[in-house]
Amino acid sequence: MAFFMYACKSSEKQNTETSYKDEPFWQEYHEAYPVSTIAEENEVRNISIDKAQNVWIATASGIFMKKPDENRWTVIQSEEDKGPAYWVETDAESNVWIGTWNGIYRYKNAQLEKISGVKAPISAICIAKEGVYALGPNGIWLFDGKVFKTPQSSKKGYQLPRSIRDVISDNQGGLWIASDVGLYHTSARETRYYRNKEEVISGYIKGIALDSNEHLWAGGLGGVSIIQHETKVREITPRQGLPTVFVTCVDNAPDGTMWVGTEQGLIRYKPYSDKFDSTYSMLFSRRWLLDDHVNDIAFDASGNAWVATEKGVSAIKRKQMTLAQKNDFFMDVLMKRHIRDPWIAGQCHLQIPGDTTSWQPEDDDNDGEYTGNYLAMEAFRYAATRNQEARENARKAFGFLKLLQEVTDTEGFFARTIVPSLWSSVHDGNRTFTPHQLAEELVKEPRFKPVEVRWRKSKDGKWLWKGDTSSDEMCGHMFGYFFYYELVADEAEKVIIRRHVARIVDYLIKHNFNFIDIDGKPTRWSVWSPDQLNRDPEWAPDKAQNSMEMLAFLKFAHYITQDEKYQQYYLKLINEAHYLENMAEVPNQNRAWFIYFDTILQAYLYPILLKSETDPERLAFYKKHMDEWFERRKADHNPLINFIYCYSRNKQTEVANSVDFLKDTPLDLVDWHIDHTKREDIQLVHSIVLDELQVSKLPPASIRKTVRWDKNPWDAKGGDPQVEREPVFWLLPYWMGRYLHMIQ
Repeated sequence: MAFFMYACKSSEKQNTETSYKDEPFWQEYHEAYPVSTIAEENEVRNISIDKAQNVWIATASGIFMKKPDENRWTVIQSEEDKGPAYWVETDAESNVWIGTWNGIYRYKNAQLEKISGVKAPISAICIAKEGVYALGPNGIWLFDGKVFKTPQSSKKGYQLPRSIRDVISDNQGGLWIASDVGLYHTSARETRYYRNKEEVISGYIKGIALDSNEHLWAGGLGGVSIIQHETKVREITPRQGLPTVFVTCVDNAPDGTMWVGTEQGLIRYKPYSDKFDSTYSMLFSRRWLLDDHVNDIAFDASGNAWVATEKGVSAIKRKQMTLAQKNDFFMDVLMKRHIRDPWIAGQCHLQIPGDTTSWQPEDDDNDGEYTGNYLAMEAFRYAATRNQEARENARKAFGFLKLLQEVTDTEGFFARTIVPSLWSSVHDGNRTFTPHQLAEELVKEPRFKPVEVRWRKSKDGKWLWKGDTSSDEMCGHMFGYFFYYELVADEAEKVIIRRHVARIVDYLIKHNFNFIDIDGKPTRWSVWSPDQLNRDPEWAPDKAQNSMEMLAFLKFAHYITQDEKYQQYYLKLINEAHYLENMAEVPNQNRAWFIYFDTILQAYLYPILLKSETDPERLAFYKKHMDEWFERRKADHNPLINFIYCYSRNKQTEVANSVDFLKDTPLDLVDWHIDHTKREDIQLVHSIVLDELQVSKLPPASIRKTVRWDKNPWDAKGGDPQVEREPVFWLLPYWMGRYLHMIQ
């Protein structure tokens, strides 16, 4: 017997394919259906779908039903009969059987009737060929068409458990029963129990189901035991992908996929493969479930999963999409909620956590950098399609980035971002530092710059602009300018780009390669001078990275203007300040100083350096540097890194990993809190970043924080549900892949 995990990938396919033909795939998405604001009503214990696709639930306070295409739950019982409910089951005639605190009910022809013959409470119901079974702490009964009676299999001398957690038919006239005291099989012939460790992982069994091979899956404390011909043939534990040893339920989907519910989310396994534990598909967090504690699972006629949780019902739905259709979806979201005046691409704030209807625009430290990403995205979209809308959008994005310089009224300094002057709330507002606070900050970080006036009003009074612009903003700007220049701009626009870039780089040269703010001092992070990088020990952590950055800025200015002064300064930093030697140390950076975002800043710069350099020796150095860098980054499965490498080196590689990310990325862009620290199937480590808690196995896009490329994809926990991220993180690599003909 063999099973494979849902998201299994082929390494052979990965190594041989150089392009992907876009075709429909199943895109999963989540719809939340809380019952009410009352905790007992949201504690959903069992769930069933009838033939009319009505959803039935048993909760701690009673029975509810939801009709298709409605969000409202309807109470089914009278006020007198309301109370703890345990089970709902639908038979072949679409009658709904209901087990509650005071007995068993049948909902037939829109009427609820109580059936006699049982002793309450009824905690489990099973629909079998021979009839309807009702089970509870006081016994087991079989419905004869009129009333419930004790079945023939319930013989004296055979003690059945009273702590019944699940029951299914064996399709041969008998029952499999899950209980706190073991797994039981009872029939007219005999009753047998499974308790010892050779038979089941533990005697505490919560859920059971038959797979498409008629093997029994018994899940409970410890994991899942798979039983064939009364013998345990396989175990599923955290070593095979379970996020916890606390399994709560098991169910077989219409396509044969086995769904396992746990106290830490869902995991899916699919039959028919030669590898059992190659990988797995997991769903958890509020992105996918109202609560990670899963109590039961049911499937509708379309194969959608309806999940009973401690805080309501979650529907895991799916629809066929192509990457092109996913692009259309994300472009629509981008234009509706993530482009603000005068054409800034950024995240938005959700006044109600997780509720995108409550969105409002907000400023961000990296508005310039990420609008640079957006500019590059529209450049590739235009280059791949000649779409005039993409061209116009790129022009407007460049206009915003150019305005960031103009609004400061300086020779070459540019702002982090701008907001309308009427805004009353911004991040990092102006402040003052007491002597005590200043001392504390300087002791913690001697490079600290106390910026008290961070926001200033523009001369025309229209904008507030934010200073203290960082080095990553500069890298993001140059990245966007490069691709706008290469792929979109006509000659008149190129003249404007040359002047703009020259103005910024001239400003850097004038101030000894530092970015001088309005106060006459370098900003906190934008320091590229040899005086700091080569001679100030506090700048040792940034020496290699910042040397690479300044070489790229100067080389880009020379490439587009052909002004030799930029080449002379470029060579001076190489020959006298040893910036190329500094850059060579990027892969040897001390682990204590490495942050993941540095890899993205490096990715921004490689296309500029490789395109602009004409000296064979230096070009060979840059190529080798990028090749070695890329080898270290392959495990990230980062499509932006992959496609930037392919563009820069004129290669086609890592297509499958890139496409897997693009497919697996959720449609939900809310930055839900993701916590991998509760999972038992992975290890918590301090690598690749020494001072951050990370996971030992890269989470797929579907179960990591909403991606922004400045964030470490290996992070163990994080997220802010009051933020919806802009989808440029997905759109940029998609359109790069399209332009490179790696996505067709």
